[in-house]
Amino acid sequence: AILIFCWVYVRKYQSRRESEVISTITAIFALAVALITSALLPVDIFLVSYMKNQNGTFKVWADANVSRQIEDTVLYGYYTLYSIILFCVFLWIPFVYFYYEEKEDDDGNTCSQVKTALKYTLGFITICAVLLLIGAFVPLDIPNKKNSTEWEKVKLLFEEFGSSHGLTALSFSISSLTVIGMLAAITYTAYGMSALPLNLIKGTTSASYERLENTEDIEEVEQHLLRIKSKCRDGRPLSSRDRRTLQQLEERLRTLRRRERHLESIEKSWWTKFCEAIRPLKIVWGVFFIIVALLFTVSLFLS
Repeated sequence: AILIFCWVYVRKYQSRRESEVISTITAIFALAVALITSALLPVDIFLVSYMKNQNGTFKVWADANVSRQIEDTVLYGYYTLYSIILFCVFLWIPFVYFYYEEKEDDDGNTCSQVKTALKYTLGFITICAVLLLIGAFVPLDIPNKKNSTEWEKVKLLFEEFGSSHGLTALSFSISSLTVIGMLAAITYTAYGMSALPLNLIKGTTSASYERLENTEDIEEVEQHLLRIKSKCRDGRPLSSRDRRTLQQLEERLRTLRRRERHLESIEKSWWTKFCEAIRPLKIVWGVFFIIVALLFTVSLFLS
């Protein structure tokens, strides 16, 4: 089900003209791994609660061996999914991105594109190695022995790293990525709580006005296309830069024409008329959400 959702989601929002097979597979696979990893946490909680009675004691069938096997299976699942996430974030996704960026900028052979993509991907691999080393060796509580030598301290580091099977290194790397996602979630949540009520009060641009702007954009793109095509009227071939620009303008023209048809259908739909009728109610809801956002802000300052 997760793979089907990821496939539909990626295929819906990707560019039909500029899509590539490898990049599509990469996006679907990476999104599916992220969602499966998120879904593993409630599964872990369910398995632990399923093995226990309401008073907190383990059920008869959940003896030490069975519970240990279930815990090990879930732990290996975390290991596998976290390792795949690191592989995707620091190796696969950067390589695919830089490979196709180099393919657009340079019409050279595949070997040079692979070399350039690997060169840029090496920076991400270095960052991943640094995170793993920091997580493996820095946050350890090493006993302070007066008579211990430097070699014994280094030996203790590797012994601790081996006893944890790299769990601290992997956890630190994943936690570093989670911090970035948490900051993004905080930022966009704060923006959404302020933008939603203001957009409700301000309202949206009417479909007729958007159609007028879209028509002007179509005329501008068509004039630009005519200027580029006029360069090859005497039989001279277009340069590679002009050909790429021509393809981009043709794609933009098709997009604008599709948008024009879409705006025309919106303008004639009953939903647009219904939204215009409930415009006063939207203003009321906007004021309500502003009060809720201010309540959150005051509560955070008070706490």
